[in-house]
Amino acid sequence: MRPSKRAPDELRKVTLERGVSRYAEGSCLVTFGETKVLCTASLEERGPSWLRGSGKGWVTAEYSMLPRATHERNRREVNAGKPSGRTQEIQRLIGRSLRAVVNLPAIGERQIVVDCDVLQADGGTRTAAITGAWVALHECFTWMRGRSIISVDPMRDHVAAISCGLHKGTPVLDLDYAEDSGAETDANFVITGSGGIVEVQGTAEVTPFTEEEFLGLLRLAKAGVAALVALQKQAIA
Repeated sequence: MRPSKRAPDELRKVTLERGVSRYAEGSCLVTFGETKVLCTASLEERGPSWLRGSGKGWVTAEYSMLPRATHERNRREVNAGKPSGRTQEIQRLIGRSLRAVVNLPAIGERQIVVDCDVLQADGGTRTAAITGAWVALHECFTWMRGRSIISVDPMRDHVAAISCGLHKGTPVLDLDYAEDSGAETDANFVITGSGGIVEVQGTAEVTPFTEEEFLGLLRLAKAGVAALVALQKQAIA
């Protein structure tokens, strides 16, 4: 039995609430169980300097955790002088995931920054951030189209992410902190609405996992992402 009493292929309760920020062009409050992430998408009329003259826009992301998002207070990274390696790795992952489903030339020479701020962490903050960031970005594009800033929808597909792992020898979906901290294997899967794989991050914490075990986790992940995409569609309807 999982610590959360869920079935092996059962997601935590997931909610996607859009339009939660008064000022951002797009926003979404996403919850995966007790993990809560605020995602906001901000339009900047000037794109990166290295894309000037290309006719192509850019989508990037920033990620952070509130000091008391965890059991004990963490020091604000701004006081450390630079983001941690973990923070940089996660925000680059979010940016790559979003760009995989965006037609960048359709944005024009503009940049959209998606900020993902973890309000409360109970495992799966990066997967929740990616899933919610897509909704915030979609809302930003809708805002832009409504003001004739762009003429076509740059979004080519959905994208969402989910964690899977081996917990006490059993493949399980959507690990919370209790499972993640004790899992023999844990992995994060970023998958599009059409089933394309954007990125896979997998680690054997105890013993190496087999190809068969990996494929079992992939099957779980695909089913989980399909459920998340259905929730995204409900959120933007």
